[in-house]
Amino acid sequence: MAKYEMIAAGDRILVGLSGGKDSFALLHALHALRRRAPVKFELIAATFDPGFPEFNLPDIAGYCRRMGWTHRTVALPIAEILEEKKFTATPCVLCSRLRRGKLYGLARELACNKLALGQHFDDIAASFLMSLCRGQGLTTMGPNVPAKSEPGVRIIRPFALAPESLIKSCLTQWDLPAAGKCRYETELKAGDRAFFRNLVDELAERIPNLRSQMARSLGNLQPEYLLDPAYLKKS
Repeated sequence: MAKYEMIAAGDRILVGLSGGKDSFALLHALHALRRRAPVKFELIAATFDPGFPEFNLPDIAGYCRRMGWTHRTVALPIAEILEEKKFTATPCVLCSRLRRGKLYGLARELACNKLALGQHFDDIAASFLMSLCRGQGLTTMGPNVPAKSEPGVRIIRPFALAPESLIKSCLTQWDLPAAGKCRYETELKAGDRAFFRNLVDELAERIPNLRSQMARSLGNLQPEYLLDPAYLKKS
């Protein structure tokens, strides 16, 4: 986190807590850091209530209470919204946009200047490959970037360099609640993001140290050797 200057004195950090392993691990890590860090900062966790009976919001909220964590829940009745908008594409696309917008709004309401998300390096690598193959540029989810539509808020990803395997290895020390299932899980597994996540795993079976090599490449930009004429060397 120090490498990317993610946290500074006086920060109020809103942490997206989906209830999954990555977001719980992030919240544990940030609270552990908060106890030892030389600077003081505040943490507020937020979980969306999708209105699905399959989603285990009570246990997620209960766990936060037992840990003494500040926690907010935000209603996001995604099924009702999808029906109202007559949305026929993959629901995950709209859900992601709605969740991000709600997080920005909550950050504004709570005067938070940082939004911490739990994506790890496997997510970063998959996002890069997806952007590359879609013609969206050589881009991915940055470790510390300004929120595009919310001035004054920065998005930080403390696990940006951590592979998923490292996070999984830490989970045994906590008795985490099960988040339950999203009713759109089938669509999620069939989506592009899941495809590229699986592709990262497949490539890692063939290429030694794939993740560390990709991380090195993503941190070593050489635009003059790409195809953008803006970086054309003339001498």
